[in-house]
Parts: sequence; C-alpha cells; structure tokens
Amino acid sequence: MMGVLNHLSALLLLSLLPPSLSEVVNRFDPKCSDFFLKGTTPNLPGILVGGIVLNPDQDPDRYKLICQKYEGKYRFATLYDTTNKIPVFSAYTYTDAPEGRPKISWMIEPQLEALTNQLDMKVDQTVIKQAADADYKVKIENMEIDRGHLFPCLYAPDEDTKKSTFTLTNAVPQVRSFNQGSWRTMECSVRKKLMTDCLDSNGKINAYVVTGAVPSESNKLNNRVNIPSLLWTAYCCYNHNQRQWVAGAHWGENQWEEKGKGKPKKTLPSKTLAELYKMLNPDGGVKVFPDDCQNGKQDDTGRNGEAGAGQKRQGEMSGGSKGSIKKPRETGDEENDCDFDCDEE
Repeated sequence: MMGVLNHLSALLLLSLLPPSLSEVVNRFDPKCSDFFLKGTTPNLPGILVGGIVLNPDQDPDRYKLICQKYEGKYRFATLYDTTNKIPVFSAYTYTDAPEGRPKISWMIEPQLEALTNQLDMKVDQTVIKQAADADYKVKIENMEIDRGHLFPCLYAPDEDTKKSTFTLTNAVPQVRSFNQGSWRTMECSVRKKLMTDCLDSNGKINAYVVTGAVPSESNKLNNRVNIPSLLWTAYCCYNHNQRQWVAGAHWGENQWEEKGKGKPKKTLPSKTLAELYKMLNPDGGVKVFPDDCQNGKQDDTGRNGEAGAGQKRQGEMSGGSKGSIKKPRETGDEENDCDFDCDEE
C-alpha cells in the first residue's frame, strides 16, 4: 500500500513540474540521428553495434539510448549505462558557441525510472538507475569531484542547448583538478580548431563530436556511481577550403593533477582516430565515425605526449567493470564553468 501511495505522490509532483528533458528510445534514428555524421552511430563491441544496443542477458535494461530533448527540440544524443550510472558517450554537433553559463539546476531523466511519458522531476528525488545530485554531494577523502559534462555547455550554440547539457545523464564524476586542468585546456584548443578547420561551403562551422567515458573496475562515488578511469573525445568535419575530412581525438586519465608555480602544465596531445580505437579496444571493432574521417587528414600533433597513450582498456568498453528548476549559481562554484576565457588557459 505504501508503495502505491509513494508512486501516486511522485506522479502528483511530476504533474506540477516543467516538461520532460529527454526521451529514451530504441534507436537513435530517426529522432536524433542528426547528431551523428551521416547518421552513423558509433560501434562499441558488446555495447552498441549497427545502431542496436547489445544488452547482456543478465541485465537486459543496462544500456539506454537517450535523445536529449529540451524545450521541444532535440539537442544531443546519449548512450547511458544504468549499471554504472554514467553515460557511455554523448554525441553532439559544434556550430558555434556564445559565451555564458546558464543558471539552472542539474536534472535527471524520469523515463529511466519507469515513469514513462511523465513530466520532469527534481534532481533530489529518489532514483535507482541513474546518478542523483545527492551522489555528488558526498565527500571523498583527498579527492574533489565535479559533475563533468561530456557535452560541455561551452560548446552549445544557444542558451536552451546550454541548459540541456545540465542533465546528470550527460555527466560523470570527474576529478576536479583534471576537469579544470588538462581536460579544460583540451576543450579550449579543440574548440579553436573546430572554428578554423570545420567551415562548410557557406563559411559556417559544422563539426561532429563524440565524448565518452571508460568505467573503472570498482571505484564508485557514494557506493553507487562509477568514477570513470578515463575520458575521451573525438571530432570529425569536412573542411571545404581544403576539400578534405579533418579528424582528431584526445583522452586523459581521470586522476588528480598537480598544479602550482614551477610545475609543468599537463596537456592531452592530439591522437588519430585509429589510435583512439586501439586504446578503447585493442581487439578491434571500435569505430566512432564513418571511414571518411579516418581516411582524411588526421590531427596527430604531440603524439609522444602524456595522457596515457596505449593503455589497455580491453573489456571496459564492453561493460567489464567489477523543463527544469532554476537556481542562482552558488558563490565559488566553478565546476563546468562556461564563462572562462580559453585564451587565459
């Protein structure tokens, strides 16, 4: 009886809140195929192949495809892992990005909690299949954790799309010094490259980006949410002026970075798509973009740098790991800030 009453109370609360942020789907196409180059979704062995989710028999609802919808428009796409309670990747386009950080609370996806076709709920409600804001408020000894965007609001083309990125289905527990250090610097440098190398025939920026996370074996936040061991990102676009495809990738360990005067600044060097695919699964089968990208111009500068190149991630990519409420930005809350000037990094 109490269960029924709790469910009815939840439905009553939901009926009073703004429209749903996103939509769980069986396939990314056709609703949000525009966020993938030529409508082609990534191939991740054991997880997503040919646009079809390969859920394990013992956990048939583990991986979910989410078309991230906000204010009646699809903004980006996410493959979500309900066991690790983090996204596998988010896919999005980069066309331009005005400055500014929206004042908005972090949100969750109600459809992951079997509240199908219901309206959005507050992020502080009890959830089972995904991370909640309360998870990120739990302190970890000797470690500061951010809600790390996969689709950064820094890359979003307008205010509503910036707001749409503030869903916890688009975030992973990211070590703060990494998020605000080498990862942030990389996001800035990639953004500059997209602005100059990804111009179409009309002189407009048009690039495709996929950013993902590799789960750790057992490292968890609040004993619920997997703290990934590594984050990666890849981009591809057609350079009309050079008449060729341009692509590149970066990745970095999700770990503490030392900062301070006299300390060398850590960087995440550019890698080729082939190097990224091999890192994600040495046995092969990984493909983020169509072959055009891999056959075109590859950004491979700085290939002998740091960031854990060549580390073995076999098994982890196949799951082998043992309408919103607005609020003012809190003073001193710098995580995932869109306002920073990349030129200052």
